[in-house]
Amino acid sequence: MNWAFAVIGFVVGGIAALTGDFPAASGALLGAAAGFWVGHVLRQRKLQSRPAVPDAWAAAAPSPTPLPLADRVARLEATVDTLTRELDALRAQLAGAKAGAATSGGIAPTASADAASAPLPTHFPTPPAPRPAAARADTPASSSTPAPTPPPAPATAARAAAASARADTPAGAPAAPPEPPAPRTPGIAERAFGAARDWLLGGNTVVRVGIVVLFFGVAFLLKYAADNDMLPIEFRLAGTALAAAALLAIGWRVRARRAAYGLVLQGGGIGILYLTIFAATRLDALLPVGAAFPLMVAVCALSAFLAVRQNALPLAFMGSAGGFLAPILLSTGHGNHVALFSYYALLNAGIFAIAWFKAWRPLNLLGFVFTFAIGSAWGVTAYRPTLFASTEPFLVLFFLMYVGIALLYAVKRELALRHYVDGTLVFGTPIVATALQASLVKGMPFGLAWSAVALSAFYVAVAAWLARRRDRLGLLFESMLALAVIFATLAVPFAFSGPTTSAAWAIEGAAVVWLGVRQKRLLPFGFGLLMQVAAAGAFFTSLLGPADTAALPVLNSPYVAMLLIALAGLFTGWWLHGRSEARAWHAWMPEIGVAAAAWGLLWWVSGGLHEILVYASRHVDLHVERFVIDTTALFAVGTAWLAHAARRRLAWPLAEWPALALAPVLALLALRAFDAHEAPLSGMGAFAWPVVVGAGLALLWRQSRGTTGAADARGATPSVAARLLAPLHTLTFWTLCALLSLEGFWRLRAFVPEGAWSWSAWAYGFGALLLLVSGPGSRLRWPVAAFPRAYQVWGAAPLAALLWLWSLASTVSDGDAAPLFWLPLLNPLDVAQGLVFVAFAAWLRRLKALGIAWHPRVVGYLAIATVFLWFNVLMLRTLHHWAGVPYAFGAMAESTLVQASVSVYWTVCALAITIWATRRGLRPLWFVGAALLALTVVKLFLFDLSHVTGIERIVSFIGIGVLLLLIGYFSPLPPKAAAQQDGRP
Repeated sequence: MNWAFAVIGFVVGGIAALTGDFPAASGALLGAAAGFWVGHVLRQRKLQSRPAVPDAWAAAAPSPTPLPLADRVARLEATVDTLTRELDALRAQLAGAKAGAATSGGIAPTASADAASAPLPTHFPTPPAPRPAAARADTPASSSTPAPTPPPAPATAARAAAASARADTPAGAPAAPPEPPAPRTPGIAERAFGAARDWLLGGNTVVRVGIVVLFFGVAFLLKYAADNDMLPIEFRLAGTALAAAALLAIGWRVRARRAAYGLVLQGGGIGILYLTIFAATRLDALLPVGAAFPLMVAVCALSAFLAVRQNALPLAFMGSAGGFLAPILLSTGHGNHVALFSYYALLNAGIFAIAWFKAWRPLNLLGFVFTFAIGSAWGVTAYRPTLFASTEPFLVLFFLMYVGIALLYAVKRELALRHYVDGTLVFGTPIVATALQASLVKGMPFGLAWSAVALSAFYVAVAAWLARRRDRLGLLFESMLALAVIFATLAVPFAFSGPTTSAAWAIEGAAVVWLGVRQKRLLPFGFGLLMQVAAAGAFFTSLLGPADTAALPVLNSPYVAMLLIALAGLFTGWWLHGRSEARAWHAWMPEIGVAAAAWGLLWWVSGGLHEILVYASRHVDLHVERFVIDTTALFAVGTAWLAHAARRRLAWPLAEWPALALAPVLALLALRAFDAHEAPLSGMGAFAWPVVVGAGLALLWRQSRGTTGAADARGATPSVAARLLAPLHTLTFWTLCALLSLEGFWRLRAFVPEGAWSWSAWAYGFGALLLLVSGPGSRLRWPVAAFPRAYQVWGAAPLAALLWLWSLASTVSDGDAAPLFWLPLLNPLDVAQGLVFVAFAAWLRRLKALGIAWHPRVVGYLAIATVFLWFNVLMLRTLHHWAGVPYAFGAMAESTLVQASVSVYWTVCALAITIWATRRGLRPLWFVGAALLALTVVKLFLFDLSHVTGIERIVSFIGIGVLLLLIGYFSPLPPKAAAQQDGRP
């Protein structure tokens, strides 16, 4: 093989060197070296791909030649028929043996039993199957060759047979050898290289190389004769045409005996005829273009007839390629587009006629590529709006032709059971036609939108026609119905100016992904994903121009395009992650589905936020930030409910995550509302926030239920989402508390801007909510009683901490009750502080009922310290409002009235504490009172003695002395025995 390729390379290298400025010897040597290397590579690949068999059998079995589909089906039918007859004969013999044993009165029962229990043979020699009549008529030369070995059964049948054999094998039989791994599927480059190798080495290699060399030789002969004026040009061209006719005649005569040889000769003759017509028209100007076209059409029709008659795809491919190239080769640059497209319509009609008899996909793709590529090139360079009436009919005609060819291909490939939908023609034809139609109707109002409506109606009609054949053409029916839905959807964005290309690419990419998974083909699958990424790039490119300030809200091209890109990504995510087909095909498909779903969700959210911001900047003059917050909250709750409905309707757990994200999003929006410096329920918020909170709670209720009934098991809440429900309830409670407190703050501040009313509003809001959730709210079966820890612990604890911090921060306020008169305990701060204490007590009681105790001693001490601090501040505020002492630290420290009052007040507190401790036998509490009393005495001698003068000092010392006597009499230190008897420390 190496030397054969070296000879071929030598000849081809020499010919190539003669056509250029390169030494012939060098070109031939380089070609020989390249040919030798190619042969060596092919030989190594063949050795590596040869199955491992014993050496005795290594050269005994030649590689079988692949047969057409009809031959393989006929052979399988014949084999099944033979096996059935053999099995019937064995059953008849077995029945006769049993009958004979019964007649002989049971003689030799052991032998009969052995015969009856003997297993039937599992392998029979397969007789040569007769070829179908159609195949014999199409390929007469094949009858002279021996019938090749039938191909092995598919992998699925082998696995089923292996499983059946394992089930029938006795327990003591040895285990069958493991099933060999599936062979690796060759890639695109390997398949292309293999096709070229098969063409060169599949038949008579010498003849095929010879016809190529002969073709080059004729071309060089024509050129040399034209350059040297050897003969009149008419004789030269006529001789070449006669030689081509001779090749055709010889190839036709020998087709019955040597089919491959005859096809090569006929192909060479067709090529030389094309070359002769081209030379007569373009090189020597002997034929006018008007006469050359019919000649090329005749050559094309002849090649199509010969190809169909002999079942020869290469012959049809060569003839059609020459026919499509003829206008390019004969073009003068001043042709008529009607004549060009009419000529192409004739060629496509020929391909359509061939498709009626043969399922030749390469021929269909050849016509598709040439027709639309050359048509697009003409449209870019020569189309004008005035040519619409003469151009549109041809676009419609070509579209209908290739839709029909795709349908015929699917029908002809029906026996193949898979890949019988040509994705390139089924989806590529509407894509290319839509792009060309967009150029033709540019400038027409709603031209592309009506075109999309017409395409949708057309595909609905085709799907209705295929509905009766769904059992055989189910995938084709689904493809047509999907295209109908796609174009009906695209009619909306096409009706508006903007990035229609991005929307079309995204939707078509999702459809191609769907088809790739259904057909289990990676190439369309990857192409569909790339189309969706390209749609994003096309969308951003379309935004580089000036924005349309007069566009309608929501119903504008940028938002609709983003919406369609999002829907395409979400559909892709559902198809790859939410369906079992993709997971059964490849285990990594769900991961791609998660990424696609995230991609779609990102576009959905970005589109909604972009539309809200654009509308606010153009149409909202006042309170822009509040409008953005309110509309974003509505958009978020709508998105969450759509995701929740999709999860239940599609049984897709991944769709629940956007719904679970509603609570964090609302919490962030509530924090953002603090910066708006307005009441959340003002303006549009009066409608938005009640709807949002109510819808959020309703969504939490549906999520906590998990399912609406026992039969709706597919809507069950996933376990991960179930574990997140309690934190989501807590977060929702915090959001509600923040909104209500913020609303109370701004409303009270607007109603009473003076005094400490607005500051008190925080305690009113948080304190009322803490009291509500700890008191009456705890009896609600949902949500508080259903999630007690979420509300009573994690939800209420931050409220309690905020209220405690508020109590500490309130000490710096004088509690002004303007415009009302200030009264102790009946002013805004003291009323709020009282509400805080009541809410604290109710909450601690609820925790105790739930069996939750957080360091009760520490909590008790903090509560006592807070109450003590509050009473001190209450006394200071009273002195400020009634005695006129400025409410400032320096002024209070220098006031003798304040100092004396504090000393007496602390002594009274110490008296109360010690009396209570003595009666209860609480020695630690008594020591706390004693410590406070000692602190008062220290203050009395270190501070009051030197700073307090006059009547204040007299009252201070006398009052404290009397109180000390009372303490010594009424509250002595409780004995230890009493403390131990009470069981308290």
